[in-house]
Amino acid sequence: MERSFKKTAVIGAGAWGTALAFTAAQNGNEVVLWTYLESEAATIRETRHSLVAIEGAKPLPPHVKVTSDWADVAGSDLVIVVVPSVVLRNVAQNLAMVGLSPDAVILSCTKGIEKDTNLLMSEILASVVPYPVGALSGPNHAEDIVLGLPSLTLIGFEDIEIATAVQKYMSTDFLRIYTTTDVVSMQLGGAVKNVFALASGICAGMGLGDNARAALATRGLGEMTRIGMARGGRMDTFMGLSGMGDLVVTCYSEHSRNLTAGRMIAAGVPMDECQKRIGQVVEGIPNTLSTYQLARRLGVRTPITDAMYEILYNGKPAKQALQELMQRDLREENVSV
Repeated sequence: MERSFKKTAVIGAGAWGTALAFTAAQNGNEVVLWTYLESEAATIRETRHSLVAIEGAKPLPPHVKVTSDWADVAGSDLVIVVVPSVVLRNVAQNLAMVGLSPDAVILSCTKGIEKDTNLLMSEILASVVPYPVGALSGPNHAEDIVLGLPSLTLIGFEDIEIATAVQKYMSTDFLRIYTTTDVVSMQLGGAVKNVFALASGICAGMGLGDNARAALATRGLGEMTRIGMARGGRMDTFMGLSGMGDLVVTCYSEHSRNLTAGRMIAAGVPMDECQKRIGQVVEGIPNTLSTYQLARRLGVRTPITDAMYEILYNGKPAKQALQELMQRDLREENVSV
């Protein structure tokens, strides 16, 4: 019998979480939007909009319940997790105790790699909760979703039947969803691209031009693919929505927090100050450290990631890192080695 979902809980009420609650509510079923702070929940209940102002955004439908009480999440059969990667493990532990439906499915929309363990977000969730866990990733900024603009994304589960059920449930006339069983690659694409989006911002801030940024994204795609294949993923996934698609939008969109932070870093703004000014988590900063660690563990060549690690965590000047990248030994182009 085909799975059906009657109650959806979205965990995390940032711009993306609010956009996904808006999307899930399009079919008219019960949706709960959970946030850690009651003050945030109260504001969203009153305004029916994300705390991040988006001009022209459509309001949350009346049947979306906004709450800070875990008890309201109980009984959910689809749980969409949209929290910063650094708090995901704690959220997973709460989900394990909240009393979800016995047939619940967990969908991770958090993009990251856990520091030190090098686990993907779905792997953290699966290690804590006794439910099938998948992921959603693609070239999706919340700003376009809440305006109802056409967008495409990818949903992955190891069980294609579950992926297809969630695909059908979440698809709308403005969000077209594709499926995959390559959950590893799609998540790595979503996390590692943040490193190159930061780098793209640094290039923009230094005034290096379009050629440099295009080359950065292309060579970044090669690094991403090498890491993914060494981790057991498939090359074709990196050529799709959660790889190249997400990389392009994050490296070039003015909505990209990582791009904005990169520009600040180029201007000499410290990392902590970047986060404070932007007002949301800049995932590229922790992702640079975890991607660097993963690449070292896998023995993968990642010169751009290495340069970003040196800039962010060892204080190397961006101009020096660029010069060293340009002066490396010449080689044949090949994304797989």
